[in-house]
Amino acid sequence: MKKNTHIVIISIFVPVLIVCLLICIFLYETTPITSKKNERTERIEVPSGMKIRTFADILEKKQLIRNGQIFYLAARYPILGKIAGCRTIRLESGIYKIKSSMNTAEIFKLVSSGKGDYIRVSFPEGLTVSKTAQRLEAAGICSAADFISAAKDSTLISKYNIGEKTLEGYLFPDTYFFTSGLDAHDIADIMVKNFFKHVDKIPTLEALSQKDFKQTVILASIIEREYRIDSEAPLIASVFRNRMKKNIGLYSCATIEYILTEIEGKPHPDVITYKDLETNSPYNTYKWAAIPPGPISNPGMTALLAAAEPAQTNYYYFRLIDPDTGRHVFTTDFSEHIKEGTLYHTKK
Repeated sequence: MKKNTHIVIISIFVPVLIVCLLICIFLYETTPITSKKNERTERIEVPSGMKIRTFADILEKKQLIRNGQIFYLAARYPILGKIAGCRTIRLESGIYKIKSSMNTAEIFKLVSSGKGDYIRVSFPEGLTVSKTAQRLEAAGICSAADFISAAKDSTLISKYNIGEKTLEGYLFPDTYFFTSGLDAHDIADIMVKNFFKHVDKIPTLEALSQKDFKQTVILASIIEREYRIDSEAPLIASVFRNRMKKNIGLYSCATIEYILTEIEGKPHPDVITYKDLETNSPYNTYKWAAIPPGPISNPGMTALLAAAEPAQTNYYYFRLIDPDTGRHVFTTDFSEHIKEGTLYHTKK
């Protein structure tokens, strides 16, 4: 009788012991492979549609987890995942910083959050396509050449019905979060989409015809490079609008700066000279009364709103009188304008 009892106890105890042992092994395999003191960090890309098993194999190969098979089982079978304290995993595409000091549950949570390792890049108002491209390359997102090429892509330009040869003027200045290696066309698309998202906030712009809209964006791009104090932007816009009505040249040194730096590839000038004003280019608003053929920068909301809704004034001239504060003086006739002195400065 005792022998039979022992056999029953053993027959129950051994399987339980094996199960407990397997659980202990399973739990151990889901623990961090290193301590925080000795941790390593790897940037792991998760493309859309990646399989859990593939992801697990990459982590094991990179020595970020102990066992790829255990990781896969914890993901594949929720009951096993719960034993390891894991939530249900859902691979969200992105680039993630995964540390060797993270356990399986922490990795599950990270890659399911969609909060990947993004690169923060800020583009101030008034940058050109080339300067935007330089910032992207410096941040390690894409090459400047690729972005400049994307900005000239006719498919992307026609997608938004932009009547220009490039996306100059339509790349909205903002802070963006990109991933390294993101396609240049996707970046340009994101920035243009953001531009029109902000345009939607200005009803006056939405109501314009395509021709008038284009002209307003060009004007905004010039205003962006001229104003330094927000409250003066509508006044500068009024000067330009008044001059356009009289078929008078805009006389904007910002357009001369664009010719020198973007078209001729020269260094940024501190002061515009009289010789510079004689440059033969359709962008030279001192030589031609017509508005330039395209934008000279990527304007922000202040300039866009000013171009769409200029102040109502009788001003025809303005001049920078305080380079430190960026303050201008506005005048109605040329004699007053001349009295204010001759000082041509550019906005950096």
